[in-house]
This record gives sequence, C-alpha cells and structure tokens, in this order.
Amino acid sequence: MNRLTLLIALLVPSAGFAQQFTPPTGASQPSTGTRLGLFGFGVRGGVDVTHGGQMVVGTTLDVGDLFAPQVRIRPSAEIGIFNGGNTYVGSLEALWRFTDDNQTAIPYVGAGVSVAGHQDCGADPSCPNVWVNMVLGFELHYRSSFNWLLEYHGMDALRRHRFYIGLTTRRGG
Repeated sequence: MNRLTLLIALLVPSAGFAQQFTPPTGASQPSTGTRLGLFGFGVRGGVDVTHGGQMVVGTTLDVGDLFAPQVRIRPSAEIGIFNGGNTYVGSLEALWRFTDDNQTAIPYVGAGVSVAGHQDCGADPSCPNVWVNMVLGFELHYRSSFNWLLEYHGMDALRRHRFYIGLTTRRGG
C-alpha cells in the first residue's frame, strides 16, 4: 500500500506542471515511431461489478506512442472503496486507437498488466497479485481540450469486470 501511495503522490502532481512541446513552424514531425513524454492525463470513476459493486476512482496518463501514433502507452492507478476492503491497482496498458485524435468519437482496444493489492495486503501471502487486462472503450469529443471517456476493463484474466466514465485531455493538433 505504501509503495502505491508514493507512486500516486509522485505522478499526479507532475501532470499539472508538464507542457507539450510544439516545434517551431516549418519543423517536421515524424508521423511514425516511438515518442515518449507526458501528452495528457485523465480522471475516471466507475464500478467493479464482480466484487460487490465496489466503487473505483483513478487517474491515467498519456505517456507516448509505441511504434505508431495510433498505439498509445497509458499507465494508470486506481483505488477501490466501499463494499469490502479497499483495493489498489497500478496498470500499464497499450491502446490501439482506431481513428485519429480529431474525430468526434475515438474507439480503442488494448491490453496490459496490473499490480493489484488490497487492504491488509501485508498479511496475505498471495498479495500483491499480477493481473492481465483487456480494455475496450471510446472517447467522445467534449471541448477543444477534453474528451469524455467510457471504458470497460476485463481485469485479472477476465475474472473482474470494471466500467468507467471520466474525462481525459486531448492531444494538441
């Protein structure tokens, strides 16, 4: 629990101080390849329908492209509260976006891994756990700098099912 809290404390404040680099007019930008940086962030809330309807809140970061602009790298952190002991999940996912960022709706699929723990994890010899995840979702244009986020996560090799709604920043054009 302490390591996850420290990770969240380090990542969340840094998102507010970052700024996307825009090259000078006339400079060319590569259209393919891996790019890393902080390109955006999001917040979301939802429910884990497989474990008593536990409420889940979390944050995501858009930290770059993997091989192509359509493949995004996204770390995230979540806390599950109410209806049982608190749960904690840190994830790293790769998302394939079916359209570019200037569309009204941007559907995507993805996969990733998570490290998951729960309240009193230190007393449980099987905690923390490593989960394999699947992501289905889409973003809907909200404002020039934000999108709505609707997602389904099949977590722990589809033994857990979570649904989210949230807001995420849009990458600059």
